[in-house]
Order: sequence, then structure tokens, then C-alpha cells
Amino acid sequence: MGYPNLQTCVQDLEQRGQLIRINQPIDPNLEAAAIQRRVYAAAGPALLFTNVTGSQFPMLGNLFGTLERTRFIFRDTLTTIQRLVDTKVNPAAVMKKPWQFVGAPRGAWHLLPKRVKTGPIMAGRTTIDKLPQLVSWPDDGGPFITLPQVYSEDPHQPGLRHSNLGMYRVQLGGNEYQNNREVGLHYQIQRGIGVHHNNAKKDGNRLPVNIFVGGAPSLTVAAVMPLPEGMPELSFAGLLAGRRMAMVTGTPDCSLPFPAEADFVICGSIDPTATRPEGPFGDHLGYYSLKHEFPVMQVDAVYHRRDAIWPFTSVGRPPQEDTSFGTFIHELTGDLIPTVLPGIKAVHAVDAAGVHPLLLALGSERYTPYSNEERPQELLTQGCAILGQGQLSLAKYLLIANSDDCPQLDIHDIDHFFTHVLKRCDWRRDLHFHTCTTTDTLDYSGNGLNSGSKVVIAASGKAQRELPTQLPAQLELPAGFSAPHVAQAGIMVIQGAACTTTEAARQTMEQFCPFYSAKDSINNFPLLIISDDSEFAAANLNNFLWTTFTRSDPAQDIYGIDSFCHNKHWGCNGALIIDARRKPHHAPPLIDDPEIEKRIDKLGIKGAPLHGII
Repeated sequence: MGYPNLQTCVQDLEQRGQLIRINQPIDPNLEAAAIQRRVYAAAGPALLFTNVTGSQFPMLGNLFGTLERTRFIFRDTLTTIQRLVDTKVNPAAVMKKPWQFVGAPRGAWHLLPKRVKTGPIMAGRTTIDKLPQLVSWPDDGGPFITLPQVYSEDPHQPGLRHSNLGMYRVQLGGNEYQNNREVGLHYQIQRGIGVHHNNAKKDGNRLPVNIFVGGAPSLTVAAVMPLPEGMPELSFAGLLAGRRMAMVTGTPDCSLPFPAEADFVICGSIDPTATRPEGPFGDHLGYYSLKHEFPVMQVDAVYHRRDAIWPFTSVGRPPQEDTSFGTFIHELTGDLIPTVLPGIKAVHAVDAAGVHPLLLALGSERYTPYSNEERPQELLTQGCAILGQGQLSLAKYLLIANSDDCPQLDIHDIDHFFTHVLKRCDWRRDLHFHTCTTTDTLDYSGNGLNSGSKVVIAASGKAQRELPTQLPAQLELPAGFSAPHVAQAGIMVIQGAACTTTEAARQTMEQFCPFYSAKDSINNFPLLIISDDSEFAAANLNNFLWTTFTRSDPAQDIYGIDSFCHNKHWGCNGALIIDARRKPHHAPPLIDDPEIEKRIDKLGIKGAPLHGII
């Protein structure tokens, strides 16, 4: 049976040597998050900070810091979940009439939350300023909850069946928030709470919201799961925990239910028309998401259990702890992709590129067995289906290959996948742009908040070229460009001048492209990347992925040698070029505080709690 709460999980991990206590005073302002990132990078244990500056509550970090530990935490229920996935049981139907699914595992019963009148969560009350005030990066706008579970119900269809539990960051203070009375609620585009908020706004009513922190570890994972319509996250949390979620209902100052075993619950509501500036916040792309107007939540009550623990994480340039989430979720749901997207064999959101900026996909050309034409056909339909599916729609770059061309192609072998695509792509034909569309809220490479473009790069058929691994002899570069490096077969990175303005960036690229014709040897490399630091970008695969796909918008930053536009279709006869230099409108990258890092170094010396770990 899975863990019913965070306390049993912590106790078990500590007994098994997978968690250590740090009893020295630890400041939640920068220090705790920096320690967690260092220990994560070392594949270290979970961390329980028992002496938190300014708060009575201990903090738990790095709980999901390794994939192995994440699997271990849910070891009792993974087989049950896999069996349900294998049988393709309709979760909505199970919830309506679970007794009819005799052939399904008994775990299906755990999909149904149960209502209770009280629980450990009702033991204490506190205020926002007494919670751990976690600040992860030097320029963050204030303290944040980084593992919140934000619960709401549809005002037009109230109840658990139409509820949403999402991980939307919560700013506890700073900016213009009224201390202890308001918190900021940042939710991005394509998030379920948006539907509930919109319905409340149409009615002119406040939207009740509860923010859970802690509780059963399954709640944290459920809050980030891309679940199908009709399956509430609370149901999945019960399935993953191996027990029905006990939900407290009917409290005087909280109209929504909350987990009886949660560590903290902040009860309140969102004014349908009010916003406050939220941010900045050091985010998972490796940059700050900037200050913008977002919903504000009025706080009515803060409950906590007597032995409450405050779980947290810190995000930044990937990989970070949320990488374990992504990999674990893919293990749980990857087999369902073909049932949701017919013809698609697999989809991989590339963590090193910030997840949403880059998707790799394997599709199939099933509908034209009579055709001898080797070009992407059904792949384009499948690519559009991917970009119309939930959070996959936030992707900027989608590379999709025909699985029949290479049945053994592994979508997680990223450099091999790029090699496969670059050998087959025809830049005159295989680029398909979506302009003036929505992108990830956290991505500032486009035209503005939630605004940018996408490109589908489809590859099908026999290889058209061999990919060079060495620079051309006597390679000439235009003025202002230097230091060419080979990132991998077929990909050259060239250093360009720093961008002072967006227009200047465009002008330098318009000077680069006409310098060459489609017959020049540089075109033996089908993909050219222009970078601020070509040595850094070409040093390893992760650097290439991060700099290229977080610092470019397809419509603004893709160029080509000997390019053309015919019947509204853009292509090029020579190499494809991505300008991945930082532009003035981009968000600043995250940089560690050197003084904080020195303090953390001391925790790793002999006799200190992190000796042998960092």
C-alpha cells in the first residue's frame, strides 16, 4: 500500500538511507533552494531541513530528486496502473460504475475519493507570513510555493468529477500583495483552472480555490499529470497512492474539499476581474519569467497538520528535479499516446530544451501503400494532431519522422534522431510554419506573452545526404561571424555578434545569408546555428539543445541560404539557419549567487551533513 501522507514517506526513506536531516539553521531565502539544486546534481538523497530560519515548519527538498527514488515511492501501485493502461479502461466510466469493471484490477476502486468530516489537516491554523518563505533565485519577486496543488471546481458543474488539480506556482508575498490577505496565482495557457476561472468570470462570481501543500506524494504527481478528459487528478492520486483520497468537506470558512492528510491548505477565492503583478520567477527553461499581471487569490484561512512538513523544489536550467517528474510521467502514460493520437508511435518532449520548446515524434505513412512517392504526407496530419493536443500544443519545434524508415529508431536517442531527420529533410519542402499563434507562457522568444510561432519539420523516405563531421576546408565567413564548431554530424554552430536590437539581429542575418549560394560547401551542413558563444553551444548535446531551442522563435529566427516563398510556402535551397542568439526582448538567464554557493560549500566539508554528497 502506498504512503497516505508525507510523514510516513519521510520516515520510510530515512530508515532506508534515502533521506538525510540537516539540523543546522537554513535560510529559505536562496540557501535552501541552492542546496537542493546542488544535491540534485549529485543524485543525492532527499533533504529534511529541520531548522528553517523564520518558520517553525521543517522543509523537505529533493524528494523526487532521482528517477529511482520516484519509482520507489510509488512501487506498490505501478503494476496496478500499468494494468489499467494495458486494458485501456475508460476512467470516466469506472468512476460512474466501478462495480461493473470486475475484470479490472481492484485498484480501480481507489479512483473514487471519499468524503470525511475531519482529519489531521484540521489540527492547526496559521498565517501566510509564518510559512517557509522560499526564494529560489536572486531576482525572484518574492517567496513562492514551488510544489503547490491548486484545486478548483467548475462553477457550472460543481463537484469532484469536474474538478481540477494543477501545479500552478503561488507567490506568497512581495510586489503589491496585501500581507497575509492575498497571494498570487500564476497559471499558464492550456491549464484546466482557466476553464473554471472563465466560467466564474462569465457569471460575475468569485472562484473558490484551495491550495494544498504536501499530503500523500501521489497528490504532487497527480497535479502535473496530463490526464484525459473525464478523469479528475484526485482520482489518479488515489490510484497512485493505492487508497481512496479522503477529502474533508463542510468546514465553515472553506466551501471546497481538501485532503484530510495534507500538510497545509490555503483556502480562498479568486476575484474574477482582479489581477496583481506576479513574478519575476526563476523558471524551468533556465531564465526568469518576468513580472506580469496574473490572478490574485484572497486568503480566508490557512490550515496545517500538527506535524506539518513543507515540501519544495527549485527549478532552473534543465535537468532539475522536475526532470524526474517528466520521465516518470512518460513511463506511466507513454503507451497511451497511440490510442490518443492514431498513427503516432511515440512523442518525446525534450527536457534539455526546456520541455515545451522541442518535441520529437515518430509517426507513420499508413494511408498511401500504393504510392512510390517518398515525401511526408500523413506525417503532416499527425504533426497537426500533436500540436492540437493539450500541453503538446505549446511546442515551438516539432521534428517528426516516419517510423517505417528506421523501425529501430529510438526517440530518446536525441543525437541519433537529429541525424536521421537531417539526412532526409528537404528544406524546399519539409518546413511547415504556424505563425501568430500561442506558445508557452514562460517562453519569451516570440512576440510577447503567450505569443509566437511553431514549425513542423517532417522527414520521410530514404536518406538524401551524408552528414559531415568536420568543418569544410578554407571555410569563409561574413564579417562579424567567427569561431565555427561542429556540434554533431550535420550541425555547425557559428558565433555571431551580440544583438543590440531586434532589427539589428535581423539585419546581420540578412547579411549572412546572401554571402553564400546553394552550391557552396557550407551547405554540406544542412543545419547552421548562430550563437552568442559557439564553443559553449557546441560543447555537448545539452548545451546545443538549450541554447538553440530556448533562444529562438521559428518565424522570427529561421533563415536559409537561397531562400524563397512560393504559394505562401517558405523554403530554402541551401542550409537551414537558426539564429539562437539572445535578443533584447528575451528574459535574463538564471545565475547562482556566489556568496550563497560559498555557504553551501561548507556543508560539504568533512563532518558536515553533506560531506561526500556535494
